[in-house]
Amino acid sequence: PSAAYNLGLIYQQGKDVPQDNAEAAKWYRVAAEKGIAAAQLNLGAMYAAGDGVQQDYEEAFRWYSRAAEKGNGKAMLNLGYLYERGNGVTKDEATALEWYRKASDAGEWFAMGRISDAYKNGELGLPRDPDAANEWYKKYIEAQLRRKP
Repeated sequence: PSAAYNLGLIYQQGKDVPQDNAEAAKWYRVAAEKGIAAAQLNLGAMYAAGDGVQQDYEEAFRWYSRAAEKGNGKAMLNLGYLYERGNGVTKDEATALEWYRKASDAGEWFAMGRISDAYKNGELGLPRDPDAANEWYKKYIEAQLRRKP
């Protein structure tokens, strides 16, 4: 399964082959169906963007959910985004916030920034709370500093 995932990356990035998102999606699907979380995430992203496949937010949700079940923080972040926007699911800010918190717990700095903004602006069902916004912003900055170069 990891070989299929690697082929997906090669075709998506066009490394030593012509870049081909449809071929990448084909190989990601092979790996995703074998349970490779990174392939599930990438296939979900392709469905969300319509890269190499017809755009389908419900299919993106399905693949992100599978990756999130395996602890993939980026998939958790993307589920939060789908719920916040109502793409492929019924819009639900409380569920979006729940996914952003899970993504944050998994170390996803972008989720921390989104929660900070939500406190700052009184979004996602949260009250305006500058102190909480600042605490989340600190987490966001600290997580960015810990990222691999």
